[in-house]
Order: sequence, then structure tokens, then C-alpha cells
Amino acid sequence: MLDTSLTPRLELTGITKRFPGVLANDNVGFAVLPGEIHALLGENGAGKSTLVKMIYGIMQPDAGEIRWNGQPVAVPNPKFARKLGIGMVFQHFSLFEAMTVLENIALGMDAKIPARDLEAKIRQVMDQYGLHLEPHRTVSTLSVGERQRIEIVRALLLNPTLLIMDEPTSVLTPQEVEQLFVVLRKLAAEGCSILYISHKLHEIKALCDTATILRGGKLVDTCDPKVETSRSMAEKMIGAGLKDVKKPAGRTLGKERLVVNRLSLPGAGPFGIPLRDVTFTVRAGEIFGIAGVAGNGQNALLLALSGEELTGDREAISIDGTAVGGLPAKQRRLKGLASVPEERNGHAAVPEFTLSDNTILTARDRLGMVSAGMIKSSTARTYAGEVITAFAVKAQGPGSMAGSLSGGNLQKYIMGREILQKPSVLVVSQPTWGVDAGAAAAIHQAIVDLAVAGSAVVVISQDLDELLSLCDTLAVINGGRLSRPMQVEGADIHEIGLLMGGIHGEHAAPVATEAAGEPVHAL
Repeated sequence: MLDTSLTPRLELTGITKRFPGVLANDNVGFAVLPGEIHALLGENGAGKSTLVKMIYGIMQPDAGEIRWNGQPVAVPNPKFARKLGIGMVFQHFSLFEAMTVLENIALGMDAKIPARDLEAKIRQVMDQYGLHLEPHRTVSTLSVGERQRIEIVRALLLNPTLLIMDEPTSVLTPQEVEQLFVVLRKLAAEGCSILYISHKLHEIKALCDTATILRGGKLVDTCDPKVETSRSMAEKMIGAGLKDVKKPAGRTLGKERLVVNRLSLPGAGPFGIPLRDVTFTVRAGEIFGIAGVAGNGQNALLLALSGEELTGDREAISIDGTAVGGLPAKQRRLKGLASVPEERNGHAAVPEFTLSDNTILTARDRLGMVSAGMIKSSTARTYAGEVITAFAVKAQGPGSMAGSLSGGNLQKYIMGREILQKPSVLVVSQPTWGVDAGAAAAIHQAIVDLAVAGSAVVVISQDLDELLSLCDTLAVINGGRLSRPMQVEGADIHEIGLLMGGIHGEHAAPVATEAAGEPVHAL
């Protein structure tokens, strides 16, 4: 039980921040007590990330006051924030891909520590909190989930008294999430305050003591998440009723659209996971889910299916009866395939390009955006506008830079860019990474509608709840091998957990989902 008589560790009063054309935070105020795990909730673009960036000193408020342990304070930069005792784990990682885990962590330390001593400290934190990584691995060889662990370890090395976490579990498996929660509960018990941003409201209910909810940059409620339902908090976030995903009952699947037959690829680099005899079939109207712990070949599979990595066996991948294993990405798109990788910044989209220009990257041939070698800018702008409207993307228009969007809004845009091309085969990794409950429901419904229209859809996700609510068929990838497919209806969650542990030797416990209590398909 929290002692509410304590002086708040962090207190905000009247915090306001404006950008051209946008009031990001409007007179926001709340307090975080010592030892409290405090959720900060809101839909994409509600102002959460802007607010925590001001707490961490990345930007400055236009008005309002920040108090630290009861005293007014200005936080001019992150170094000053860290000196106060504030650590932050960002949603978008600040890592150098060509450097090792150890080198990246060293760059984030304010004091110079000999490499051997730092490595010993890193291994100690990893062992203490179950966040295992090889310090000498190059970041470019790591999955998104593994990169997230670097950020968490780097923050914990600073022994923070306030830890800000922005979507820390968006790419973690249920087992990894539970490990992280053990860490956070232990930190809170030791007096560390935690400001926790997440769109996974069942996590908020399980973990947090208090929830502050923002909508449109304004504070709309402070509540106890343990007495709220996931749906009630989601509806406070979006200011409307939450729509459930509608899947037509009794669907019949059509012809085989995507056939993968004994697909094998060597691992990229010394730490890459090779694909070994991956075999599965997806029929028209089917949503095929692939679950797995981060770093078990998901990225390699996405690249192999999309055509970014070519297999020596032309017959290993077929689309609508045509062997495409030897065709590059452009030719596969012309055959009807669309894909979305897990990393949206720099892979799925170019942050320095406009939204209009980003549509040209993948839709130029299918939607006729190029004629006689010349780009038809008006066609690209029109299509970008259609995506913005259809997927409720918060942006100033097709001319907005991709990098100016919040992570969730960019994810909505990327998903919409591919889905509205109406591909015969869609392969997507982490479709709702970092998006709010309403947006996740909209993306899920768009995927279902695409499948109902006759497309074959492959969803690679580390969110097991998402796969169980969305997919018809499910398989687990581990060590580059794919398990036998199973029907989601009646699937054994304990068996799935064991398959996800696989060669890692982790005997996963049954994964609890909200299906046992209050089903909220968007969460």
C-alpha cells in the first residue's frame, strides 16, 4: 500500500507545450510517489511522449512547473535528468547498429568506466534481472526484442530513483514481460518510482498503482487501474466506445495462395539464425500466425518471404502457383505480395521522406505512380491522403515528414499503405507495435477484412494474445524451425509456451490471457 502522505518524487503542474499547429500538452498536472508504478495512458498523439521528453530534459515546457522531491527544478538536458536520478527507456531505440552491445551501453554512461569493469556490471545486471544478452554481439544482428533489453539494462545501470518506460513490452513475449514485471516490482519495493507508458491495458491492470489518462494533450482522468476494466480505460483514452473486431463466422477458405516448402537460408553473420526447412501453406481468406521468442529467425523469415533475401531454391516459395523463391522484392510485389517489417523507422519507412514519398517506395508499380521513368507525384499524394483518412493517421497531410509522426501513427500509416494496395498475400511483422487500443482494433479489422476479401495473410508477432484473437492457424518459430501448424480454436496455450521456449530450455508456464476474464480483442 502506497503512503500518500509522502512528498511526491515527481510533480507536474500546468505543463504546456506547443508545436506549429499542435498543442501537444495543455495544462497537464499529476504526481508520482516514491515506490509508485504510475501509468501514463492515451491514444497515439495524445501527448505522452512529449510529456516524458520534458521530464527527461530532451525538450522544455512552454509553461508550467516540474517539482522533484518537492523542489521546483528545471531539467535542461538528459544528463542533468540522469544526475537527478531519472532514467528512461525509449520506445524508439537510440543504438548504433555497427557497434556492440557493450559499446552502445558505454556511450550512454555519463562517467567513463573501463570496458572490463563495465562488462562485469552489465553481466551482473543481466543476471540479476534475467535480461540475457551477449555483450560482444553487434547490434545489427539483434532482433527488436533483444535491442529493447539493451535500453533496459542501460537504464538500470544508472540506479535510477525514477524510471520512465515508453512501451517497454511492445516487442517482448509473455514470458519476457513477466520477467520484466518482476524487475519493476522489485525496483518499486526498493523505493524507485516508475512512470510507465503502455497500450497493453491488461498489463496496466496487473502492474500499476495509478493511471493518468491523456486525450488530445489534456488530462482527462486519474484512476486506479485495478478497479477499472481494460475497456473502460480504453474508452477514456479514445473518448468513445471501443469497437470489437468482427470476424465472420463459418468462413470457408479458398485456394492455396502462399506455399512455403522446405525454405532454408544461412544465418546472416556469425550470430544470425538460419532458417531450416520452414514449410507452411496459407489459403485465400486465412490468417496464419507465427509466434516466437525474439531472435529465433522471425526477421530472416520476413526477409525471405518479402524477397529482400533470396533463396537458392526457386520452388521454396510460391504465390498463386508461381514459384517466386528466386525473384527480388519488386517482382514479388508485382505478383501480388505486400509486406511490413517489424522496424518501421528506416526499414518500413524513411523518416526523412514525406508520407507521399514513402508511398512510392512500395506502391509505385502496383498503383501506377511511375510513368516513363517519371514519378506521378499527384497520384502518390492522393493515395497518401487516402491512407491517412482510412486509418485515421494524425498528420498534417501527405507532405508531412514520416519522422514527425508519433510511433503509433507511423505504424498505422505503414499498415494502411500496404493493406489498401489489396495484395493477394500480405506478410506483416508486429502489426500493432506501439499503437493504442483503438488503433490496434482498426488494424486488426483491416487485416480481417483483407482476408475475408480473399487475401492470404501471415502475421508474425510476439504478442500471443494478438495472434490468438486474430488468426485462424498458428505455428511457432524457434531456432529457425517452424512447428506444425495448429488451429487457433482450441489451441493449448501451455503447449504454445513450451514450443516458444524450445531450444532455449525455458519451460514456459501457461500464458494467461484476457479471454479468461474480460475479452478485449484490441489489447
